[in-house]
Amino acid sequence: MLKIMLPMIMLMKFKNNWSLIQIGLGLLSFFVGLNCFSNMYMYNLGFGLGIDYLSYIMIYLSSWIMFLIIISSSQVKFKNKFPTMFIIVNLFLLLSLYLTFSTLNYLLFYISFEMSLIPTLILILGWGYQPERIQAGIYMLFYTLTLSLPLLCSLLFIYYKEGSLTMLLMKPVYVLNYVSMMWYFSSIMAFLVKLPMYMFHLWLPKAHVEAPVAGSMILAGVLLKLGGYGLIRVLILFQKISLNFSWLWVSVSLTGGIIISLVCLRQVDMKSLIAYSSVVHMSLVLCGLMIFSWWGLMGAVVVMVGHGLCSSGLFCMANMVYERVGSRSLLISKGLLNYMPSMGLWWFLLSVGNMAAPPTLNLFGEISLIIGLMSWSSLSMLGLMLLSFFSASYTLYMYSLSQHGIFFSSLYSCTSGKVGEYLVLFLHWFPLNMLILNLSLVNGILTYS
Repeated sequence: MLKIMLPMIMLMKFKNNWSLIQIGLGLLSFFVGLNCFSNMYMYNLGFGLGIDYLSYIMIYLSSWIMFLIIISSSQVKFKNKFPTMFIIVNLFLLLSLYLTFSTLNYLLFYISFEMSLIPTLILILGWGYQPERIQAGIYMLFYTLTLSLPLLCSLLFIYYKEGSLTMLLMKPVYVLNYVSMMWYFSSIMAFLVKLPMYMFHLWLPKAHVEAPVAGSMILAGVLLKLGGYGLIRVLILFQKISLNFSWLWVSVSLTGGIIISLVCLRQVDMKSLIAYSSVVHMSLVLCGLMIFSWWGLMGAVVVMVGHGLCSSGLFCMANMVYERVGSRSLLISKGLLNYMPSMGLWWFLLSVGNMAAPPTLNLFGEISLIIGLMSWSSLSMLGLMLLSFFSASYTLYMYSLSQHGIFFSSLYSCTSGKVGEYLVLFLHWFPLNMLILNLSLVNGILTYS
């Protein structure tokens, strides 16, 4: 793990050289890709750090998204909005994500999980657009911190009982009583907020709307996946208890997903619509994780990766429109095909990815989740039908309203797109559609984890 972390820490030394940081992060993500390892459960055991297949996929996703963030945030450099500080904050965030995904100790996992909150908050407060960003930052901070304190107490209780917090040495809890149920709920609530589950999601649209493009991309691309990753790691301890509450999580998630889909159909803010669609996708991921099935876990991991790439690309495009039009409102930024015709193709490609059309990763992931949920309970078919229908509805609503219609009359000149912007969108779209050719990697997760 040190061979991944040390080059990234060394990049902080060259924080004044924007081009070198871009090339360095690109090479780093390339070398992480080459670091695919043999079929073992844990790899690189040493210094309390190690990775399995799941950690490897998440680390690769983090490196790739951060590489794309630095390319798409070039306005920070051109307008001289404290570019050095921007680089340091992003690299520190990447370091905390590396630690979170590669640690073998629950306490270090908790510390690095919370550590990622600080640079995200600095990104929103420092480079956000409106004065409401302070409220958005406070929402995110307090939602996360309030429900992560019970997780810390739970980990200390585990240490008191077991004498260790090493993940591989933990014994599952089989006794079902009031104490174990409180212990279970206090352990998973922090991850449900981060995911975010319906009813704990109010911080997410505010944070997305007020964040700069870098904040939105890292939030959608990686930070929401921290919740799913944490649930996979923690639910190993509470399998017996969690099976008794599967009905609760699945029913809340499916109902909440349908309600949020209807909320999406009423949005006029482009970024807000994409942010709410993240809640819908993550509700399906939560269902897949909570039913403890092979198909559910496989689908959840694939949807997490696919959504990370697709949602990050959509936020990137929303920012490109905002830089030209000066507004994120779908009522003002209509008729984009008239003056950004070549960008219309990318809107289409990423929109169909968002509604899980072939050949995207989202399609395979959602099929796996639907198979898992229907085998768990045939009654969930109704919720899944409505969820799939409304997912397609709000994506079509976003695409048709933004691309068609009469464009705003005050827009007298506009560039269609720059080479760097097309490169970023291609690097989002290419892995989203090509990774479906090699899904044996996902089967490896389940076989060896």
